[in-house]
Amino acid sequence: MAAILTESTPDCTLGFSAFDLPCFDPSLRFGRVLSADCVRAMFADRDALFGYGQGDFWNTGLTLWAFVAQVLQGGRQRSCNAAVTYATRYRVEQGMQPPSPDSGQYCRSRQKVDAEVLRRLVRTIAANMEAATPYDWRWHGKRVKLVDGSTFTMADTPENQAAFPQPTSQAPGLGFPMARTCVVLSLATACIHDAAFGPCVGKETGETALLRKVLDAFQPGDVLLADRYFCSFLMLAILKSRGVDACIRLHQRRILDPCRIRWLGHNDYIDTWHKPQKPAWMTQALYDRLPRRMEVRIITLTAEDEDQIQSLDVATTFLDNRAYPAAEIGRLYGCRWYVEVDLRAIKTHLKLEYLPCKSPHMVGRQFWTTLLAYNVVRTVCAQAAFVHHKLARHMSFTVACNVLLSQWLLPPEPAIRQALGRYSLLQIARNEVGDRPGRIEPRVIKRRPKAYPLMTKPRHEYRQHRA
Repeated sequence: MAAILTESTPDCTLGFSAFDLPCFDPSLRFGRVLSADCVRAMFADRDALFGYGQGDFWNTGLTLWAFVAQVLQGGRQRSCNAAVTYATRYRVEQGMQPPSPDSGQYCRSRQKVDAEVLRRLVRTIAANMEAATPYDWRWHGKRVKLVDGSTFTMADTPENQAAFPQPTSQAPGLGFPMARTCVVLSLATACIHDAAFGPCVGKETGETALLRKVLDAFQPGDVLLADRYFCSFLMLAILKSRGVDACIRLHQRRILDPCRIRWLGHNDYIDTWHKPQKPAWMTQALYDRLPRRMEVRIITLTAEDEDQIQSLDVATTFLDNRAYPAAEIGRLYGCRWYVEVDLRAIKTHLKLEYLPCKSPHMVGRQFWTTLLAYNVVRTVCAQAAFVHHKLARHMSFTVACNVLLSQWLLPPEPAIRQALGRYSLLQIARNEVGDRPGRIEPRVIKRRPKAYPLMTKPRHEYRQHRA
């Protein structure tokens, strides 16, 4: 993201500027993943530009710049008042009148940012990054895309509860509205190509239903890499009809029939799957287009731990065992864990685990702004990796995020900016994420929380009792 998303223009007070962080040097490979003209055109296409009247402070560009900064920040710097402080400094440095010290104007401007444009920006960055990816960052020259689902909560308001009901296992007034999301990420660049989110309660709210909403993120020749939750005949057949291959862990309920398999080698065979009955969500036309049967290759992978040997079955549509040996399929499926690390970066570092938004409309804006900020950081990682002949996957997300924030307000001298750009990319490249195979980290915590009792009734009942 540009350190300065705004500049003086003849026809308006403030508008979009080029992405002028040194990390986004246009002469570098990933320097033109998203231009200022493209950003402006996307908002204009949706008639979503605002704040360019006489005396307006918070226009589209300045609001978006401050919104992304909020997402990247942590602690007290994540507040709306902190965003106003950054904007005040920028305008004063540019010789312009600062905005009101009250954060109310900025909060109202955030509500005007079009969520659909934010989604288009996320997808555009990922698509341009994928197009610029070097061949050796890919698997057998193919674009591999990871898929996984997760959940996040939000402020407990009547509006959010109506749109995203809390789990039925929680008593009314004691839980938080919860949303489920499914994301599609690039294995090469770690950028998010698309995502969908919705309520966790009700029909067609599962991860597979959300995945069907973002299948356009896959192009012919792509490879889907996911866990066994997504392993079904219908999903594999739909992907194959789009020219997309898959590598998915075999679902635990899939029953093997020895009479219909064809062995390719040790722990490597082809099974024939048959089309089930039409589900309620599928149209008859789509159901008729799918084949009655489909061959699926099953590979049993083994992993040796310190004291035991574990095995798992992987289903794939790569049937040629010579072009795609079992060992290569095993290495590919081993990359599936990257999506867990990426989701942790989004939820933990960018605070998507809990959104304080009080309305579903702001939840959508906060969600897509978070993914936009994530893709921007991943772009910086890819830039550093390419310049220093490394892989984007090995770059530290946290270090890149810190570097990006350090340049959010840049000095005007070109020489200083260029020097910062060179050292920033070097700093990111020198801080690679360690490869720790076989690492075991139990999900336990050492630091005890404060010993307050758990809430067993709504808070207003506690107040009435104390009164």
